Amino acid sequence: TTGSMIIAREYHIAVTLANGSILITGGMGSTGILNIAQLYNPSTGAWTTTGNMSIARYIHTASTLADGKVLVAGGYSGGSGSLNSAELYQSI
Repeated sequence: TTGSMIIAREYHIAVTLANGSILITGGMGSTGILNIAQLYNPSTGAWTTTGNMSIARYIHTASTLADGKVLVAGGYSGGSGSLNSAELYQSI
């Protein structure tokens, strides 16, 4: 079993990092659209928060790149409609 995510969310994205951790980005929570990212460590079952995204987004995409970075792109950010922005996440 795993522990619970730190922040409940829906319409988020999960990708596997090169080190085996799972990165959860964006989505919608009880406070609205989220820019908060969380990491899940499958070895320990623990959740931690990691750096915030520049833009809160949901229904977006995320892909792990060959260099280990994650490209987070598109989605929606509430009243502004569809997003054409993208950002990179680099694990530490």
